[in-house]
Amino acid sequence: TDTESRLYVALNEFLRDKTTIIIAHRLSAVKQADRVFVFEEGRIVEEGHHDNLLQQNGLYAKLYGEHVPSSHT
Repeated sequence: TDTESRLYVALNEFLRDKTTIIIAHRLSAVKQADRVFVFEEGRIVEEGHHDNLLQQNGLYAKLYGEHVPSSHT
């Protein structure tokens, strides 16, 4: 949504040059992160940047494909 987009822009500006941990169920929220950790049953199963995780075609890519419209990839 437009509101969500504006929130992410403001949040990115505020968090610039800061170490931040974001826990999110909405995968679109972590798209701009330097590193994404994917947990399954309490264990890290994947780690990397959004684009790399999509290319690996693992759990992150599967979940992202299920929850984010293809126009946002």
